Amino acid sequence: MNRRDFLSLTAAVSLVPALARAGAMDYSRGLVEQALANGETVFLDFKASWCSTCAAQERVIKALKAENPAYDENITFINVDWDKYGKSKLSRSLRIPRRSTLVVLKGEDELGRIVAGTSKADIKALMDTALSAATA
Repeated sequence: MNRRDFLSLTAAVSLVPALARAGAMDYSRGLVEQALANGETVFLDFKASWCSTCAAQERVIKALKAENPAYDENITFINVDWDKYGKSKLSRSLRIPRRSTLVVLKGEDELGRIVAGTSKADIKALMDTALSAATA
């Protein structure tokens, strides 16, 4: 491997954590545990494509991210498909009562949650809690 290829590869690998945070990731088994083990602050969005409350929450989250890019830069957002994972080990362990539930985790702690709430002020407060934990 020549020096230029090595430097390009090194630069690309160093961008992987930042790219992973750009936007929300779709949940897969082990993803939350891995992110928490890496010291990341995780914002879980339990949603369904047919859920109007979920869509309202998503619009608020997108607007808040647009207003403050620090959210996307510091918080790991993970979308959990309720139809697929509503009865999963993750949902049961967190006692998720329904779709349209937002949860923030850091380490082994739950820092906050919103169930079926669409208030911009409430969602911003939850995202601010996540941001504070991520940057502490």
